Amino acid sequence: MCKDYVYDKDIEQIAKEEQREALKLQASTSTEVSHQQCAVPGLGEKYPTWETTKPELELLGHNPRRRRIASSFTTGLRGLINLGNTCFMNCIVQALTHTPILRDFFLSDRHRCEMPSPELCLVCEMSSLFRELYSGNPSPHVPYKLLHLVWIHARHLAGYRQQDAHEFLIAALDVLHRHCKGDDVGKAANNPNHCNCIIDQIFTGGLQSDVTCQACHGVSTTIDPCWDISLDLPGSCTSFWPMSPGRESSVNGESHIPGITTLTDCLRRFTRPEHLGSSAKIKCGSCQSYQESTKQLTMNKLPVVACFHFKRFEHSAKQRRKITTYISFPLELDMTPFMASSKERMNGQLQLPTNSGNNENKYSLFAVVNHQGTLESGHYTSFICHHKDQWFKCDDAVITKASIKDVLDSEGYLLFYHKQVLEHESEKVKEMNTQAY
Repeated sequence: MCKDYVYDKDIEQIAKEEQREALKLQASTSTEVSHQQCAVPGLGEKYPTWETTKPELELLGHNPRRRRIASSFTTGLRGLINLGNTCFMNCIVQALTHTPILRDFFLSDRHRCEMPSPELCLVCEMSSLFRELYSGNPSPHVPYKLLHLVWIHARHLAGYRQQDAHEFLIAALDVLHRHCKGDDVGKAANNPNHCNCIIDQIFTGGLQSDVTCQACHGVSTTIDPCWDISLDLPGSCTSFWPMSPGRESSVNGESHIPGITTLTDCLRRFTRPEHLGSSAKIKCGSCQSYQESTKQLTMNKLPVVACFHFKRFEHSAKQRRKITTYISFPLELDMTPFMASSKERMNGQLQLPTNSGNNENKYSLFAVVNHQGTLESGHYTSFICHHKDQWFKCDDAVITKASIKDVLDSEGYLLFYHKQVLEHESEKVKEMNTQAY
């Protein structure tokens, strides 16, 4: 009657027994199993590793050009069934499955599960999910197993209540990070600075905090890993830094309209020096006494994928509300002005060059998560860039074509940007330039 999905313990037990028997039969009939065989996560099926044969190499030699992608190309566009207030999960899954490097990692079968119970591995399920979404099957996918694993590993998200998409993103990245190397290794690598898993390679940046003593001007610097940047909005309880329309007109290609706040405005506020006040004195290492200080945040290391979170949901002692202020954001973003390495102090503020010319710190927008409705009752959707300038709106099981104007005019809750030039590419260019001279 209600179209909800029912979990049947008896049917689940029968399925497990049948799978067990099938695996026994497969093991008894298979005689050509090499030592290099790998298990498909969660299925128990075995297959040999793929190596190119001579005929395949010859075919590749005769066909060096890659297939052109037509504008009608739809592989990877697949809706997700809402399992009961799970739109918060569906929109994040769409963003993650359209993250270029993450997609390449999973579709090239790079994951090797080392967990004692592969059926509980979230990375294995994500690998399966990528295969499903890029299988070419046009019918909506039912992500019931992903939801079940999220309930197991992030119990605060369990149940059919509406959850926060940003909270789900951080929880999913955390579990994926821990499961990438298996539970034992994952626990030993809780510090993302000392982890080389695919999640940290893509999403981890370094946030630098400089605390300056007001007495001796000594600076204490700490660098913390971060998966996203949460930005305050005008209209919140925190005071918002007023922008100067004249100076900001050409930064990041954002045309400043009076009364309209931009993503660059929010980043300028995030990186401005903040006076901590007399009630928050810190002990200065040079003065050896408690002094007033200022604190300034900048980016020490940029991630491959930068995620920006607008703080639209405000919870205070007096009220709980949603901030619906429109924030203008660009298709291309230059993060050079907000880097610690390029920081220039002008009256305690960062100087923003109109054109940095540094392509290594430039990003392109590829996904936007939106929230419609109120704090108590709302719905999440997402826009994803399929290829080039082809944008689509993902509303659970329904996927429709969208224009760039639709994307840029949306309210915006989470913004996903991908680096235009990857680090290893820029290092290679530097090396070539060095050799040339």
